[in-house]
Amino acid sequence: MHLETLRLQIRDLTENDAEFVLRLVTDEAFIANIADKGIRDLEAARTFIRDGSWTNPKRPGHGMFALDLREEPGTVIGVAGIFYRDALDVTDVGYALLPEHRGHGYAHEAADAMVAYGHSTLGVEHIVGLTAPGNAASIRTLKKLGMTFDRNVKMSEDDPGTVLYS
Repeated sequence: MHLETLRLQIRDLTENDAEFVLRLVTDEAFIANIADKGIRDLEAARTFIRDGSWTNPKRPGHGMFALDLREEPGTVIGVAGIFYRDALDVTDVGYALLPEHRGHGYAHEAADAMVAYGHSTLGVEHIVGLTAPGNAASIRTLKKLGMTFDRNVKMSEDDPGTVLYS
């Protein structure tokens, strides 16, 4: 995978990204709005990258990808991707950024590129957005993508609630 946008390079995650992944998935906002992945050290981050759902999705071409700044090669600021959600029979776009890179339009830029990739390369006709009901920043991004609130869903039995935008 290699895509470019105006300010980002989107590429496959590798074990070399373990420090970044550890920092991202232990961020308070990530845990509150996405999930606690249970990753607490570099070895767990490497294992997650090597064996986890982000890099080993059930469907080819899907997954989570690294976002590097084009003007600062090697500076990973976040992730974005496309996932098929069996529980809901939908494909959704996902994204997460390190705190210092939020609020600069990178999430929209990456999500827009991933939706285009999903349509053109993966042939997915309909892509939705899933987020925590209180995640105002993510909801703004989904709205900028042209999505509107569709319904409340539960991704699993222990899901406290997720909103679906389409």
